Amino acid sequence: MDRLVCGDVGFGKTEVAVRAAFKAVVDNKQAAVLVPTTILAEQHYNTFKDRLSPFAAEVEHLSRFKTKKEQKEILKKLEEGKINIIIGTHRLLSKDVHFKDLGLLIIDEEQRFGVKAKEKLKFMKENVDVLTLTATPIPRTLNFSLLGARDLSIINTPPKNRQPIHTEIINFDKKIIANAIARELQRGGQVYFVNDKIAKLDELADIIEEIVPFAKVAIAHGQMTPAQLENVMMRFLEKKCNVLLCTKIIESGLDIPSVNTIIINRADNFGLAELYQLRGRVGRSNLKSYAYLVTPPQSSLTKQAIRRLHALEEFSELGSGMNLALKDLEIRGAGNLLGREQSGFIGEIGFDMYMQLLDEAVGELKDTLPADSLPAETVRKLEESSKLKTKDVIVESDISMFIPESYIDDENTRLELYRKLSGVNDMNMLAEMKEEFIDRFGKLPA
Repeated sequence: MDRLVCGDVGFGKTEVAVRAAFKAVVDNKQAAVLVPTTILAEQHYNTFKDRLSPFAAEVEHLSRFKTKKEQKEILKKLEEGKINIIIGTHRLLSKDVHFKDLGLLIIDEEQRFGVKAKEKLKFMKENVDVLTLTATPIPRTLNFSLLGARDLSIINTPPKNRQPIHTEIINFDKKIIANAIARELQRGGQVYFVNDKIAKLDELADIIEEIVPFAKVAIAHGQMTPAQLENVMMRFLEKKCNVLLCTKIIESGLDIPSVNTIIINRADNFGLAELYQLRGRVGRSNLKSYAYLVTPPQSSLTKQAIRRLHALEEFSELGSGMNLALKDLEIRGAGNLLGREQSGFIGEIGFDMYMQLLDEAVGELKDTLPADSLPAETVRKLEESSKLKTKDVIVESDISMFIPESYIDDENTRLELYRKLSGVNDMNMLAEMKEEFIDRFGKLPA
């Protein structure tokens, strides 16, 4: 199995992971859960432990919160098979990590890992099933699924009473920011204020305390010691502070229902998936939630940054993660399927043409692979699909096949019609296209 599970933040991907890991344990296999941050590893450990404790499944986690002595003991038990489920950060990719019988690899927040990291763990053991969880798959992964090289499952059903997050792009305006924070605090809620650089956090804390005097600001970032970070997060969870000023350390997996406003400073410096994950930290209750993307004047932003921000503003309804991922695929390109690049620009030849060329190349490769190198099930499927295929016929002619500019003067309209014409494969479709041309543009040119 190599399956991608795509579901919005808070839609239940962790529940799928818990049940899949339990199934592996029942089948006497070990399961590994790879997560991008220490905080998420701790949170998943508590979730798995609570859910599986009645079934005597041994769950452990590896992260920088563990001492060297504790890590050594965990690794020993893992190799002996005494640990059924191990949850960890990149520490799981180290050379000293050995499994007795690994059966399932779960990659959470897939968009946060590089190709090298994912392939390294996958090839530690043959015949390992891989379950990838994400709200916004990176272009390369999504393209794998669209091509059929990886199975895709989409969770579309939102939790009950969940409301869409109101998303707004604003300039850095103290009055707007003060109103946003004050409104949330006055209804008894809490606020995330995210900044991309640690150096600016103290300065921003002073500004927040100046414009909202009753705000209690706490600062969190990745350079703090585990004890300091844990102390800040516990204070925030206990509502001893109501504004958490932080870097994108909160991006993955945090679930605090009382936080329903997030302000992201210099949102133009974040990727689309990062922004989507950050926005997903709010809106986890039945209250209306707000996300403010703070940017410099749009005249100073790159075209790609503007497209990212407007895409996030446009796709704010529940279950829009897949739409955003497709938009990201369009903006950044599909990357190198056989290499490590996870995105790459494909606009020069057009997305449809790119997918057609890629599909043809994959088809040719399948045809040239020796049958004995493929599993029997795959060979059977290929034989069935080849019976349904028809070969394209190329017709060469000296007659001009272009749509004259005098007939349709808009270039984008002509390109769209060329695309539709390329999909015509029978006389009925051709007749429908002819009717559309006459109806929209008049009599066909001679």
